[in-house]
Amino acid sequence: MKTENNGAPVRQRIVILDALRGFALLGIILANFPEFALWTFQSEKVQRAMDTAATDSNVQWLLSLLVDGKFYLNFSVLFGIGFSIILEHAMERGANGMRIFYRRMAVLAVIGLLHLMFLWSGDILLLYALMGILLPLFRRCSERSLLGWSLFFLLLPVGIDLLRDLSDRTLTQYLYDAWWRCAGYVGINEENFGTWLRDAHSYRDVFAFLIQGSVERIWEFVSGNRYFKVLGLFLIGYYIGRRRLYQWASKEATPDARQLKTVFFVSAIIGIPASFLYAFVHTGDYHCDNTVYSVLYVVSVYPTGLVYTSGIALLYRRHPKSKLWSALAYPGRMALTNYLMQSVCGMLLFYGIGLGMGADIGLWPAEVLAIVVFLFQICFSALWLHLFQFGPLEWIWRMLTYGKRFPLRR
Repeated sequence: MKTENNGAPVRQRIVILDALRGFALLGIILANFPEFALWTFQSEKVQRAMDTAATDSNVQWLLSLLVDGKFYLNFSVLFGIGFSIILEHAMERGANGMRIFYRRMAVLAVIGLLHLMFLWSGDILLLYALMGILLPLFRRCSERSLLGWSLFFLLLPVGIDLLRDLSDRTLTQYLYDAWWRCAGYVGINEENFGTWLRDAHSYRDVFAFLIQGSVERIWEFVSGNRYFKVLGLFLIGYYIGRRRLYQWASKEATPDARQLKTVFFVSAIIGIPASFLYAFVHTGDYHCDNTVYSVLYVVSVYPTGLVYTSGIALLYRRHPKSKLWSALAYPGRMALTNYLMQSVCGMLLFYGIGLGMGADIGLWPAEVLAIVVFLFQICFSALWLHLFQFGPLEWIWRMLTYGKRFPLRR
């Protein structure tokens, strides 16, 4: 164990967890840049009229197959693992782990709210903070109970969607109507929705869009039952962290990889065929009830996300010295900074207050730009962490959590 300049302990990073965070950041930017590029907001007629339409259709199908939901799953599970590590370290120091955790969530909630209101309506940090506050309620549960509660919250959306299909009008519809009323107050309608941000001449125009976007985000959370899904994934992560199952990625900790291989193959057998079906339904001209879509989501997204996680862990076991892990771990070590940086890059590339490329480029060029931005983040993170101990926002988050100043430079 190393020590900081002020004598506080600095623990060795768990490389596989940082690499998984970096991998999740790649998936998140691939999932989010179609919206930043305003391609998602265009009508099907406009999308098909683009020069890139043929390739875009294939890319959209691949995104539905490989990306949709899978990476925020990994990010959420890693959040739960982080909670277990915070408690473990606090207990070792004799500190009040709950007080530290609640302060950490309070700061994250503020960061998430600022991100939602001033940078991007697709923020996930505020929801993470609000759901994270509930995690301590489960800290005294047995491991069996943790798994039971996690499955309950992950499957609960299926029951909720069944009730929606049987109801004429639900809370989701009221929130949807409230969103469009809010959009109308600032002059946004279905005709200019897809081009508003490209045509924004000042940040005031962008902020008007973000205001109605915050209401839209609430509707998305409710309509997608996102809060239950996130809490369920947090609990899976907490279970993994409490049992230290992430050590399965280390040959030194667990010489036998049979359990990890079992997770990989069982998840692949379930998730990969279901993901193909999900992609066909999601991108085709098919209509299915909320209940059917919700069941398809459960059997495709969750197992495929586990395929990614367990597959990376197996690769790490086989090639622990590969430079790939350090390349992914650099942005993963400063995931908060890089997550918000992706939003800033999206604004500067696609909105009218920046280069104004939005609504004019197809899906595949937007994804190419996403990969370029992520490669830049790898280089930036590597350089930054060569000079400093923490990412800039991680440093601020840490100081506000612990209520004291930590040296930034190495």
